Amino acid sequence: MPGQARVLTAGTTDVGRKRTHNEDSFALVESEHLYLVADGMGGHASGEVASQMAINTMSEFFQATSADPEATWPYKMDKTRGYEENRLVTGVKLANRRIFEAAQREQRLHGMGTTMVSLLCVRDLCLIGHVGDSRVYRLRGNVLEQLTEDHSLLNDYMKMKSMTPEEVANFPHKNVIVRALGMKETVKVDAILDTPQAGDIYALCSDGLSGQVDHDDVRDLMVKHKDLEAASQALIDKANENGGPDNITVILVKWMGSS
Repeated sequence: MPGQARVLTAGTTDVGRKRTHNEDSFALVESEHLYLVADGMGGHASGEVASQMAINTMSEFFQATSADPEATWPYKMDKTRGYEENRLVTGVKLANRRIFEAAQREQRLHGMGTTMVSLLCVRDLCLIGHVGDSRVYRLRGNVLEQLTEDHSLLNDYMKMKSMTPEEVANFPHKNVIVRALGMKETVKVDAILDTPQAGDIYALCSDGLSGQVDHDDVRDLMVKHKDLEAASQALIDKANENGGPDNITVILVKWMGSS
């Protein structure tokens, strides 16, 4: 059961320096050891609607299936995946469908979408379900590793050809996402299984952090601040110090072992 994992957590969000409202949403669903970050997009605050809808759908699906393991799922199990991995991917797919259908129904929500990055800690595993360019990093000792791959036009270009740091910095379509919830009726979800070690810290974040604070600074701040609340606030402060052009959301999850 998910209750066998032992973790410490902290989460916070900030509107940033340039935006008037926050289209990021996040949740610490402690009863399920499920942690979620969504970064919404769309005009007239519909990005905020999409990101909150994604968070609510995932939380509700996990709580419903936890209370009643025999509950009917909206999608068939993928036999190549384990039970919890299927559960995570299904929750993301369900969120996508609800956002897509709401956008089709209501004109004011047309074109809305959101990224989604989710972390589920269960027994001796951490599972990640991921769509978009929000990220999960893992700090192990003093080594920070990005576990997710951005579903962005910039990342697609970087995979096709070698780019200098200057070319990356000046890329004109940095914010173009090639995969998100709500864009189509169905969505491909990246699923990652990671085996944690005691003391590992997972950082989930929107691109308001990863786009403004470079890899080394993220690592240094996480290493420096042992308290998770202090570390998450330091990361947000650094993103704002570097201009804060976007909403910034961070969740930190420290793996303490399994019981």
